[in-house]
Amino acid sequence: MVEPDEYSQAVLDLVDRIPSGHVMSYGDIAEYLERGGPRQVGAVMAGWGGAVPWWRVVRADGRPPPGHEVRALSHYAAEATPLRPRSDRVDMRRARWAGPQEP
Repeated sequence: MVEPDEYSQAVLDLVDRIPSGHVMSYGDIAEYLERGGPRQVGAVMAGWGGAVPWWRVVRADGRPPPGHEVRALSHYAAEATPLRPRSDRVDMRRARWAGPQEP
């Protein structure tokens, strides 16, 4: 079985640390790690994200991962993740996590 490379493991470790009820965008993760970009983070999540709380990684506009909206919304409800009024998008102003203080 193939193991994640060092960058992929860094992404997965960060996603695993996102607290319940909070999210980071793909770009937030890349910026925090100071490596890659949103597409690279998306590729990691597509390949390895099932092992971490994937629903806590969203698009910059708060939309859940494409194709997983229904499952993500059930997680958001269970974790009391703030959503925008009358929307299925996460309220990024209230739910965005800046990451741990130490990378």
